Amino acid sequence: MMLGLLLARAGVEVTVLEKHADFLRDFRGDTIHPSTLELMHELGWLDELLALPHQKAPMLRFQNDAHDVVVADFSHLPTHARYIAFMPQWDLLDFLARKASAWPGFKLRQCAEVTDVLREEGRVVGVRARTPEGALEVRADLVVAADGRNSTLRQQAGLEVETLGAPMDVLWFRVSRGPGDPEDPMGRFEQGQIFILINRGDSWQCGRVIAKGSAEALRAAGLPSFREDLARQAPFLADRVHELATWEDVKLLTVRVDRLRTWYQAGLLCIGDAAHAMSPVAGVGINLAVQDAVAAANILAGPLLARRVTPEHLRRVQERREWPTRITQRAQVLIQNRVLGPALRRPAASGGGLPLPMWLVQHVPFLRRIPARLVGMGVRPEHVRTPAAPPRA
Repeated sequence: MMLGLLLARAGVEVTVLEKHADFLRDFRGDTIHPSTLELMHELGWLDELLALPHQKAPMLRFQNDAHDVVVADFSHLPTHARYIAFMPQWDLLDFLARKASAWPGFKLRQCAEVTDVLREEGRVVGVRARTPEGALEVRADLVVAADGRNSTLRQQAGLEVETLGAPMDVLWFRVSRGPGDPEDPMGRFEQGQIFILINRGDSWQCGRVIAKGSAEALRAAGLPSFREDLARQAPFLADRVHELATWEDVKLLTVRVDRLRTWYQAGLLCIGDAAHAMSPVAGVGINLAVQDAVAAANILAGPLLARRVTPEHLRRVQERREWPTRITQRAQVLIQNRVLGPALRRPAASGGGLPLPMWLVQHVPFLRRIPARLVGMGVRPEHVRTPAAPPRA
C-alpha cells in the first residue's frame, strides 16, 4: 500500500490487489515506529494519522522476576515523534488507501486473490487472480510481491529462500482492559514463561511466547492452566482471564525468520515479508517493509514513468535494503537465541537473574539509546525522494 501510494503520487499508474474485502484482520503488526511516523511527517500527514485512535509508548520495558527494566528509551531520537504508536493495522491501511486515492493513477482492487504470475519470453508481465466475478488477469510493467511470509508470488516464481530459524512461536489473544490497569505496554520474563501485553485502549493484546512446536502440549494441559499462568504473570487481569472461553480465542503465530537470496526476476520484485520474514522481536517487521517500499519508490518511480524498468533497477532495490535486513535479522536471531530461548528453557522454579543484555541496560541507562535507535529508526532509515504529481482536481 505504501509503495502504491508513493508511485501513484509520483504519477505512475498503480493497481493494488487485496485478497479480502477489507483490512480487518486481528493480531497483525500494529506497531508504528518513529521511522514510519517520520515518513508521515515528510508527507505532511503525521498530525492527521495521529488523530486516529492509538496509544503511545515512549519506552519499551520488561519485567523479569523482581526487576523492572527499561530496554529502550525513544526520547532521544532525532525524529518528530519519539515513541512507538500502537494503532490497528487496518486503520493505517485505510489511511494510506484514502491518501493514495487522491491521485488518479491509483486503483485498489479488493476481493482479488493473486494465484500466479503471467510470463512472456522469460519475463513476468502480470498476475492471475480470483475474484467473485471470475478469473482476472492484470498486466503490468512491474509486479511487486508484498503478499507476506507465505507469499504466493515468490513461490510461483521459484525464488530461493534462506531459512535462519526461530526457537519460538507466539500465541496471541485478547483480554479487556479495566480502569485501574497500567497504561504502558509491557513484557514479562518469569519462571520459564514470557508474556507480552500491549495496550489497545479498551483491551489488552496479549502474546505468550512459547518454545517452537509446544502449542499442542499447552493445549493438552488445558485452558484453565493457560489462564492461571496469565493471572500469575499479570495479576491485574486475574478477574478477566475467563474471557478466554475456548482455544478458538487463542491464535498461533508460527515464527519464521528467512530471506530470499535474490529478491527479483525480470518484471518481478519482492518486498517486506515476501522478501524477508521477520521475527516478532521488537515489532520491526511492518516498519522494515515500509522502508523497503520507500526505497523501491525512490529507485523505481523514474524508470516506471519511462516504462523502462530493468533487472538492474530491481537489483539496486535489493542492494539498498538487503544490508539493513541482514543486520536486523542478525540482531533478532541473537535475541532469540541468547535471551528468549534460554528464558523459555528455564525451569519454572529456578528464578535466576537478568540476562546479561537486560542487566546492562538496567545499570547503564545510556545504553538504552542503542536498542531505541535500532528499533525506532532501523539500520538505514529511508526518506521520501519521489516528487508529487498533481492530485485529482
